[in-house]
Amino acid sequence: MENKNTNLLGVKPIKKLLQQFAVPSIIAMLVSALYNIVDQFFIGRSIGELGNAATNVTFPLSTSCIATALLFGIGGAAAFNLTLGAGDRERAIYYVGNAATLLFSCGVLLCLFVQIFLTPLLKFFGSPENVLVYASNYTRIISFGFPFLIFATGGGHLIRADGSPRYAMLCNLVGAVINTILDPIFIFGFKWGMAGAGLATIIGQISSSYLAFRYLRRYKTVRIEKKHLVPKWQYVKRNMALGASSAFNQLAMMIVQVVMNKSLTYYGALSAYGASIPLACVGIITKVNQVYFSIVIGLSQGVQPIASFNYGAKKYDRVKSVYYLAMKCGLAVSVIACALFQIIPRQIVGLFGSGSTEYYQFGVRYFRIFLFFTFLNFIQPITSTFFTAIGKPRKGIFLSLTRQLLFLLPLILIFPLYMGINGIMYAGPIADFIAAAVSVGMVAFDLKHLGRVVNH
Repeated sequence: MENKNTNLLGVKPIKKLLQQFAVPSIIAMLVSALYNIVDQFFIGRSIGELGNAATNVTFPLSTSCIATALLFGIGGAAAFNLTLGAGDRERAIYYVGNAATLLFSCGVLLCLFVQIFLTPLLKFFGSPENVLVYASNYTRIISFGFPFLIFATGGGHLIRADGSPRYAMLCNLVGAVINTILDPIFIFGFKWGMAGAGLATIIGQISSSYLAFRYLRRYKTVRIEKKHLVPKWQYVKRNMALGASSAFNQLAMMIVQVVMNKSLTYYGALSAYGASIPLACVGIITKVNQVYFSIVIGLSQGVQPIASFNYGAKKYDRVKSVYYLAMKCGLAVSVIACALFQIIPRQIVGLFGSGSTEYYQFGVRYFRIFLFFTFLNFIQPITSTFFTAIGKPRKGIFLSLTRQLLFLLPLILIFPLYMGINGIMYAGPIADFIAAAVSVGMVAFDLKHLGRVVNH
């Protein structure tokens, strides 16, 4: 049996390790974001404002898929690395096998649920009547890809935990490239519209899922056998506990998206913008902001195996070093993103099709106000994932809920009562600032504690 201290995660320089794990992770996350961006781009160019609004209505379902993938993917990866770091290779592989089974199974259940309750779901998500037909055509097709999307996304984390971040990146990259190639062919060439965009998406997801399945059959650390795939509560519970913070963060985003869509439709109809312009603009801005968050989340995912292994191996100085380095990188990325959102918002909105004067006016104001504190938005996701990585899921879960549910959601409900649709815009920066402050306060205490452990 290999000694745990010979594992590269415990001895290789932190900077090189973070580069090795974070860069492929960031690319993989960016590629995942491309699925939605590419569809939004071609749909906006072919169908216009109503098509953009339709993709925004369906976005909560994609978020629920990512939440499930993170619940078992990050959870299984963290449990695997923590157990491996503690030297128990035989038990570690059960976390991976159980996670793989539940990833695909949950995708099948979600697909069936959407097929049965499609129209009520879309109306609940805030779809106006003139958008419903586009949203229905798109969602009915992409829901068949949910099992593959969840398995490929979650499987990427399990592959990364096995020390193969480049292969995890390849899984996502292949699917996104296929989707990008097929989108214009199906939408413009075959004139299939929203249905064509949906079909291109699921073909890409199936391709990614197949590559992930191939890797898991030849897992490097310990071979995955049939007995490891049978769900057992002790392993499922641990996976869910460690993946809960990342999953809850996505679920919180989904809840906020639903409330946001309803508020945009209601207060937009009472304003000069109308019901569909705010819905379409926020759909675009959310997807663009997702590109930024993909970099931050990819960075935090790169931290996970390094922090988990070294915490399990009691190398606390290395745990702190990787957190500090990730925070420096996150700050640099966030400052650049914030500058772009403030300087060229109209050009960004214009990439996704043309619109009226009111359309651009709303898009520019929303970019500049709602995303004002983007330069602080790296703190909460990196810190939340860090807590999960070191086996403190409750703190990770709490932090994952702060920005979305505890701060943003109440503000979205309260501010528009007094400020109309402008209240939704101002809710964003206030929630961002408070969430960042809470994250700093919590992690400072834990890092101090780690320092005392080192000196003990």
